[in-house]
Amino acid sequence: QVQLVESGGGLVQAGGSLRLSCAASGRTFSRYAMGWFRQAPGMERAFVAAIVRSGISTYYAGSVEGRFTISRDNAKNTVYLQMNSLKPEDTAVYYCAAGSGPRIGDTVDYDYWGQGTQVTVSS
Repeated sequence: QVQLVESGGGLVQAGGSLRLSCAASGRTFSRYAMGWFRQAPGMERAFVAAIVRSGISTYYAGSVEGRFTISRDNAKNTVYLQMNSLKPEDTAVYYCAAGSGPRIGDTVDYDYWGQGTQVTVSS
């Protein structure tokens, strides 16, 4: 069992930055690929970024490539999402998720989810 708790969301102006954190419980964090998803009102939950267990490979949705960076610290059981050059269309609830792999691009690939953190980008 893995419990995930996100933090770092908030209100920011367009062009600004935020860093989301997701702290995981348990001693098996390094066994999971980690992903970030987001869900805007009236929309389905969508893939944002993912990182493999070792951290050596990362994957991004096209809409955030070059602006967002996912990273992880297995010693701290934490995954991060650095978000730069934020746009109003990035406004959503952001969720982190843990999956046993090997697929990491869809919600069904993940076994555990956090409660989400709100990110609001004003224009």
